[in-house]
Amino acid sequence: MPAEYDIRVRIRDGETPVFGPGRLTLLRAIDATGSISAAARRMNMSYRRAWLLVEAMNHEFREPLVTRHIGGVSGGGAQLTPFAQNLVAHYDTLIKEIRSLLDAHVPTFDAYLKDGKAVDPDDE
Repeated sequence: MPAEYDIRVRIRDGETPVFGPGRLTLLRAIDATGSISAAARRMNMSYRRAWLLVEAMNHEFREPLVTRHIGGVSGGGAQLTPFAQNLVAHYDTLIKEIRSLLDAHVPTFDAYLKDGKAVDPDDE
């Protein structure tokens, strides 16, 4: 098996992390379920934790990422704003580009592994 890698890209505002894999997963779950509580259940997260994360994201960015609809006959709900959809698309593009770059280097690192099959980079 060739060498593998893990990547976790977190966007920070100074020292404060404002966006990364966890928040992305929450936004995707909200988008899929139309609800913060349903998204929290899907992620095995408390509703309070999910709500606090949504509140934090809505305050950390120049526009809200999630809008909420309170009560009514069919109950409340939540949805991603166009701003959030754009942010998610840019983050996905960033991850795709990073993966492409890393994929190009995997054979080099594979050569260093004990059972690596790639060409040894020191022999080039």
